[in-house]
Amino acid sequence: MRRLIASTFVSLDGIMQAPGGPEEDPTGGFALGGWMFNYWDEAMDLSAAGFTGQDRELVLGRKTYEIFEAYWPYQPGEAPVANTLNAAKKHVASRTLTALHWHNSALLRGDVVAAIQALKARPGPSLQVIGSGNLLHTLQAAALIDEYHVWTFPLLLGRGKRLFGEAIRPCALRLVRSRVSAGGVVMSTYVPAGEIRPGTFAAAEPSDKELARRGRMAKGIW
Repeated sequence: MRRLIASTFVSLDGIMQAPGGPEEDPTGGFALGGWMFNYWDEAMDLSAAGFTGQDRELVLGRKTYEIFEAYWPYQPGEAPVANTLNAAKKHVASRTLTALHWHNSALLRGDVVAAIQALKARPGPSLQVIGSGNLLHTLQAAALIDEYHVWTFPLLLGRGKRLFGEAIRPCALRLVRSRVSAGGVVMSTYVPAGEIRPGTFAAAEPSDKELARRGRMAKGIW
């Protein structure tokens, strides 16, 4: 079974929309596209976090595919990231596209969860999701993601498309690597760690005040 790895750039308040530029994705009135530009540092290793697709097959949502297809094939031939992404095999989840024109791209047919389960069962390199927020939500809900690379930028965006929405499947994660760039970007790697195990710091014998507070909560007047 090969691994499915998800890599994304995100603000401190969890927004992943349009990190690369103002015209990348202004849908919903998002006016802060390109928010990661001024934090960029050449020492930040894109390849190690999977953002270049090096030695992996890409799994992309339709919108991220269209952003990449309109950009990477037109970059100079000496650009290493462009060369890697252009050459990589790309699996694209879309309900609207009927044909793909970027080199080495193929549509995922039928139910996307079943299609990616089938991909994971085939021999081959690890599968890499980059961006693709809607697809990420679906894959997370189906417990198909084996590793997360999350680069958290030190800014607050307030609104926009979020890495994790309210419909996510609750689960625990374990931090396996983390470092901080010169500009304060926290580059972290997480793996799933099973179910959440709640506990409590509450006293074994709650005070009368606490019992009264709980009573107000039960009545919806807290």
